[in-house]
Amino acid sequence: MEAWLATHNRGKVIEFQTLLPKLEFHTQVEIGAYSPPPETGKSFEENARMKARSLKAVKPSVWVIGEDSGLEVDGLNKMPGIHSARYAGDHASDAENIAKLLKMMQLRSAANRAARFVCCIIAYSPEGAEYIINGKIEGRIADKPRGQGGFGYDPIFIPENEAQTFAELGLSRKNQISHRAHAIRKLAELF
Repeated sequence: MEAWLATHNRGKVIEFQTLLPKLEFHTQVEIGAYSPPPETGKSFEENARMKARSLKAVKPSVWVIGEDSGLEVDGLNKMPGIHSARYAGDHASDAENIAKLLKMMQLRSAANRAARFVCCIIAYSPEGAEYIINGKIEGRIADKPRGQGGFGYDPIFIPENEAQTFAELGLSRKNQISHRAHAIRKLAELF
């Protein structure tokens, strides 16, 4: 079965392919003249819906999946939240986003390191039915980046009941416990 992902994030694509190996995934980058909408929503759900609807308009007869996720840090009033990918600026690297987050933690609330990764998936069936799926994992922010795996904030996020960051745990373990893994497993039930 064919499914289209409204993302250009290679790390996310790999997680979807790993967790749903029976699906044939395509991404918006394969569509030459397609321009994804800007993420202007006020929630993960709104952003995921905008992405999915935009891609569904050009791929109406297949499964289309939009996803938005991010890191909420309690000591930063749940920031960066929906701004996670662009926390240090529109074209910031993962390292720049991490550096800004750690700097803000030092300035505001170094003691409150509680955090969570949140994921919202909006899936449209070939017939156009909408499905809303959420995933979450609690954890805390490390004092400094650790590990070489993963992407985004993985080097500083330590999941609950773990001693290592997602970047240290590796993709196999991350795909068992992550926010996106929880949501993708729920999505798998639709297929």
